[in-house]
Amino acid sequence: MDAEGGGEVLVLVDDPALLHSIRRVAAAADRAVNEVDVAGARHLWGTAPIVVLDARAAVACRNRFPRRRRVVLLCDGPPGIDEWRIATAVGAEHVLAVPDDESALVSVLGEQPQRPDADGTVLAVVGGCGGAGTSTLAAATALAGASRPQSTLLVEADAWGSGLDVLLGIEDAPGLRWSGLSIEGGRISSGALRDALPAHGEHVRVLACSRKGAGGAGPTAAAVRAVADAGRHAGDLVVCDVSRFPGPVTETVLDIADLVVLLVPATVRACIAAGKVSQWINERNPNQGLVVRGPAPGGLRGVDVAEVLDLPLIASMRAERTLTGMLEHGGLRPGRRSPLGVAADAVLDTLGSRPRSREWAA
Repeated sequence: MDAEGGGEVLVLVDDPALLHSIRRVAAAADRAVNEVDVAGARHLWGTAPIVVLDARAAVACRNRFPRRRRVVLLCDGPPGIDEWRIATAVGAEHVLAVPDDESALVSVLGEQPQRPDADGTVLAVVGGCGGAGTSTLAAATALAGASRPQSTLLVEADAWGSGLDVLLGIEDAPGLRWSGLSIEGGRISSGALRDALPAHGEHVRVLACSRKGAGGAGPTAAAVRAVADAGRHAGDLVVCDVSRFPGPVTETVLDIADLVVLLVPATVRACIAAGKVSQWINERNPNQGLVVRGPAPGGLRGVDVAEVLDLPLIASMRAERTLTGMLEHGGLRPGRRSPLGVAADAVLDTLGSRPRSREWAA
């Protein structure tokens, strides 16, 4: 059994070329394989962390074994209509061709199944408009999680952000930033990740973008997924500060998030912009809630914004009067009863009450 992956990959493949590919890919993903025939797979089918099979094996398995998650159909060349029909019949989640899709197969094999005793969660915080204060709310939520106490991973998933380590006042703390983090095969050890990152107190680790290089040397989609998976696998609260613009990294975080929080200033123009962002988010994740931030120069209330955007209101907070001075002198330190602290607690309470079906906001 490999150290972090939860068991051997069950391989039901006869073709020598496909077998050669799966062995090479499994080695790259640091996964052990168990090669058996269909008859020998009966006692392994339900317990293997992932199953890789070819079309012949898929036809044999579809009537013998119950449908299960994490099945990969491997094809020697681009899949045709027959392969897609077989994949549907056996319940395959991925249909991959070699050699073209070998990098994707590395990522699939590298995904870490969640331990039964782990219950990590992923939270995405997105601004409804420019300057909404997404990074501040994300960081405040991470600090609120740590105070409960909850092991927390704060991730800057916006390469053009100003630096979550700077916001928290730990820019000089030792540890890796995105530019120094190398992730092989789409996976990373949760323990090694935590040990490598800058700490804020006992319970928060921060993965920020470098302040040098184009785009702040941010993550790739595969890297941010690997980091979020590692945190979830370890039972952590993973808080992601996400761009409001479409792109592979943002879309990956939205796809895996248990809850997406849309932060909107209480102005008419912000509501108009947020409507476009919310509609796009909803296409990827229906678990979306709203936080409305003051001041409200026109008297717009949180419930008014929620009605316009047709989103459940998580919190409506007043302006944080001391925020600017706080950020310029030592980093973010919101009080538990401050507007920002109360909103962060409301976000965590909502996240904790989410149904497992991911239909909280439906």
